[in-house]
Amino acid sequence: MSEVKEGLKVNEISEEEIEKENKTEEVLTTVIEKEDVEADSVSNIKEQDQITLEEVSEEKELQIKEETTEKIIKEKKNYNKKLIIPLVIVGIIILLLFSTIFAIANLNNNKIIYGIYIKGIDVSGLTKEEALEKLSNVVKKKLTTPFELIHNDSVTTIIPEQLGASFDIESSINTAYNIGREDNIFKNNFKILSSYIFKLNICPSFSYNEETIDTLITEIGANLPDRLIEPNYYIDGSNLVITKGIDGIVIEPEALKLKVISNINNFTAENENIEIPITNCTARDIDLDSIYTKIHTEPKDATYTKEPFTVIPHVNGVDFGISMDEAKALILEDKESYIIPLKITVPSITINNIGSEAFPDLLATYSTNFSARNVNRTTNIKLSSNKINGTVLMPGDTFSYNTTVGQRTAAAGFKSAAVYAGGQVTTGIGGGICQVSSTLYNSVLLSNLEIVERYNHGFNPGYVPAGRDATVSWGGPDFKFKNSRKYPIKIISTVSGGTITTKIFGVKEENEYEVEIQSYITGYIQYKTINQNDASLNVGQTKVIESGSNGCKSVCYRILKQNGQVVSKKLLSNDTYNPHNRVVAVGTKVQAPIEKPVQKPSETPTEKPETKPEDKPAEKPETKPNKTPVESEKPIENNKPTQVN
Repeated sequence: MSEVKEGLKVNEISEEEIEKENKTEEVLTTVIEKEDVEADSVSNIKEQDQITLEEVSEEKELQIKEETTEKIIKEKKNYNKKLIIPLVIVGIIILLLFSTIFAIANLNNNKIIYGIYIKGIDVSGLTKEEALEKLSNVVKKKLTTPFELIHNDSVTTIIPEQLGASFDIESSINTAYNIGREDNIFKNNFKILSSYIFKLNICPSFSYNEETIDTLITEIGANLPDRLIEPNYYIDGSNLVITKGIDGIVIEPEALKLKVISNINNFTAENENIEIPITNCTARDIDLDSIYTKIHTEPKDATYTKEPFTVIPHVNGVDFGISMDEAKALILEDKESYIIPLKITVPSITINNIGSEAFPDLLATYSTNFSARNVNRTTNIKLSSNKINGTVLMPGDTFSYNTTVGQRTAAAGFKSAAVYAGGQVTTGIGGGICQVSSTLYNSVLLSNLEIVERYNHGFNPGYVPAGRDATVSWGGPDFKFKNSRKYPIKIISTVSGGTITTKIFGVKEENEYEVEIQSYITGYIQYKTINQNDASLNVGQTKVIESGSNGCKSVCYRILKQNGQVVSKKLLSNDTYNPHNRVVAVGTKVQAPIEKPVQKPSETPTEKPETKPEDKPAEKPETKPNKTPVESEKPIENNKPTQVN
C-alpha cells in the first residue's frame, strides 16, 4: 500500500513538475518574445535616431549656409553704404555746382525759359514784350474772326469780341516770365528743368458777357421758323380766337452756350461754324375746358366810392355763343386757328359811365416818333395801339402785351414790315409793334409799376434810348407788368401823325414818389466788315449789302424821389445791343477773255518786206477792261440805328 502511495506521489510530482516546466516554458517564451519585441524596438529606435541625426546634420548644414549668406549680404551692404556716402556727397557737390552755374546763367536772362506755352502758343525764349505782341496777334484774330450759328436755312453770324469775349494774356505772360525766378535757387532750378523735360502750358483767364449770349440765344430761338409754338388764345371783339399749337424745335440754351464758349476759348484753332443744338417737341393739345373757365364771367357793374376812394371796374359777361359740344367739334378741324363766337353782355354801368372820376390822376405819359410814310409799319402801330387802349388793371393784376394784342396775322389786319430776325434786319408780319410795347414800357416805368417780364432787342432800335426798349414776339418774348399800386389803373394809347403816346391814369397815393428814369451808354461795340463771295460780280468788284453801325452796352436805373431828395435808385437792366456788321459782296466771277478775230490769209501771195534790224514790230493797241458800274448803298451813320420792329 505504501509503495502504491509512493508511486502515486511520484506520479503526482511528475505531473506537477511537468506543469511547472510548461509554465516555465511559457514564461520563457513570453520573455523571449518580449526580448524580441524590445530588440525590434531598439532596432527601430536606432534607425530613427540615425534618420534624426541625418536630418539634424542637413539642418545644420542649411543653417551654416544661411548664416554664411547673411554674413556676405551684410558685408556687401556695409560696403555699399560706405560707397553710397561718398557718391551722395559727390552728387550734392555736382548739384550745387550745377545749380550755381544754372542760376548765374539765368541771372541776367530777361526771357521766358524754355518749354513754356500759353494756351498752346510757344513763348519760350521771348521777352515779355515779344510774347505780348505774339499773343496779341493771335487773340485779335481769334476775337475778330466771325463764325455762324446754323439751323437749316437760319444763319446768325457771331463775332466773339461782340459777345464781350476777352483773354487776360498779360497776367499769363507775367506768370510765364516768373517761372524759375520767384523761388529759391533749388525750386527755381527744379522748375526750369521740369519745363525743359515736360513742357508747361499756361491757360489765360477767359471772360465773356453771359447776358449778351443769353439774349442772343433767346432772340434766335424766338425767330426760328420751325420753333415750337404752344396753343394760345385771345379775345378779339366778340370772338374768341384760339391758335393751334405747332410742333417744333426748342433750342437747348445751355448746350449752345457751351458750344459758343468752347469755340471761342479754343485758342489755337480756327473758329468753326456751329450747328444749333435743338430738341424736337410736341405742342400741347388745346384745353377748351380750361380756356372756358378762364374767360367765362358774369356781368358786373362798375362802382366807386370817394371816402375811402375805391374803384371797381365793370366786368363784361362773357360766354360761348355756341354750345361746348359745338366748340369742341370745331377745334377738331385741321386748322391753324379757330374762331368761337362769344356772347358779350355789357353791364348797365361801365367804367366809361363813371368817366375820369374813377381815374382822376395822370400817373405818367411817354411818346415816341416814327415815320408815317411807311404805310405798313404805321398800320401795325395803330392796330396794336388800339388793342391796348382802354385796358383797366385792378391792383395785383398782370398785363401781358402778347395776350392783349393777340397774334400778329394778316387775317387780323397786320402788314409786313421791317423786323429783327436771326440777327439781321428782314421783313415780317407785324413789324412796328415793338415800338408800341417800348413806348408803353416807359410809361409803366414812370408810373412806378412792377416789371414782370421784359427783354431788350438784339440791336438798338433807335426810337427810345438804349436800355428803355421792350421787344415782343408771338410765342416768344413778352412784355408783362403788374399793377403794384393800391388803386386800379387805366391805359390810354393813341397814335397821331407820326407820334405814339401812352398814358397811365389812376389815383395818386398819399406816399407818392417823383419817378426819374436814368439810362446811359457805358460803351460801344465796334461793327465789323464781313465779306461775302458773290458769283454775280466780277473779280475786283464789291457791293455794300448792309451798312454797319456800332452796338453798345447800357444800364438803366429807376430813381425815386420825395421832396427833391433821392429815396432809392434801383438798377432795372444791364443791356447789350449788338452792332450791325457791314456786309460787303465781293465778286468772284472771272471774265471770259475777249476773242480776237482771225484774219484769213490773202489769196495772192505778197512778198514779205525785208525787216531791218532797226525796224520794230507795230505795237498792239491797249485793250481796256470793260467795267460794269455797280450801285453801292450809302452807309448810314455808325451809331444811328435803323427804326425797325
